[in-house]
Amino acid sequence: MSRARMNLGKRGEDLATAELERSGYEIVDRNWRCRAGEVDIVARRDDAWVFFEVRTRRGRNFGAPEESVTPAKQERMTEVALEYLVAHAEEDPDWQVGFVAVEMDRAGRLLRIDVYECFI
Repeated sequence: MSRARMNLGKRGEDLATAELERSGYEIVDRNWRCRAGEVDIVARRDDAWVFFEVRTRRGRNFGAPEESVTPAKQERMTEVALEYLVAHAEEDPDWQVGFVAVEMDRAGRLLRIDVYECFI
């Protein structure tokens, strides 16, 4: 992965984190990895765990951020969330998987951030 793409992803995750905090989420973890994969942001709100994937796009050459979350990615996120909960949560917690779409223009200016609290 190129440095420019890594920087874009990090910036998107930082913007998503700030938006989630503004929306009342407590950020518990970022970029947590396990054998099943990675979750970008682990958050809590109202005693429920939410596992967010962040997708950032600059321009529409590769489609909207929402188009990049495939069924396989959703399944992998569920597996990662379950592993996280086994390692960190009380028994039988409330949880869901969410998604944050970050879109910027070619100059890197933020166009929109949309939070989808449950997409699975």
